Amino acid sequence: MSKSEEYSDIPGTYLFDKKACAKGYNLNNFCMSLMKDENRKAFLADEPAYLDKYKLTEAQRQAVLDRNWLKMIQEGGNIYYVSKLGATSGFSFEAMAASMAGTTRENYRDMMIGGGRPIEGNRSKAEQATRAAQKGTV
Repeated sequence: MSKSEEYSDIPGTYLFDKKACAKGYNLNNFCMSLMKDENRKAFLADEPAYLDKYKLTEAQRQAVLDRNWLKMIQEGGNIYYVSKLGATSGFSFEAMAASMAGTTRENYRDMMIGGGRPIEGNRSKAEQATRAAQKGTV
C-alpha cells in the first residue's frame, strides 16, 4: 500500500504526492507567478484573461475564480503556492484555513487555540461509516 493510499482513509486529508503534483502543475505555476508585483496587478485587472495564459482544467479555473481554496487543494494545488493567491486576494492564511474547514475565522482560531479538531470520529472514513451503520444512519 502506498502512502497516498494509507492517507486516503483520513477525512479531509489531501496528500500532495506525485499524482497531485502532476495534476496541479499548471495551477501551481499560476499561483507562483503571483510572486511578482506586475503579475499580481495583471491578474487582478483581468482575472479570466490572465488565467488564459495557463493550461488549467475547468475545475481549477473555476476554483481560482471562486477563491475556493479547498477545491484548489483537491485539484492538485499545493497550499504554499495557493497561499500566494490568497495573499494577492487579501486573504490571510487563517481566513483560508477557516474557509477550508467550513467555519468562521473566529471559530477556526478558537478551535486551533483549543488544540485543534477532536480526533474522535475523525480518524478514518471507514470508522465513520461503521459508526453510522451502528447508529442506523446509513
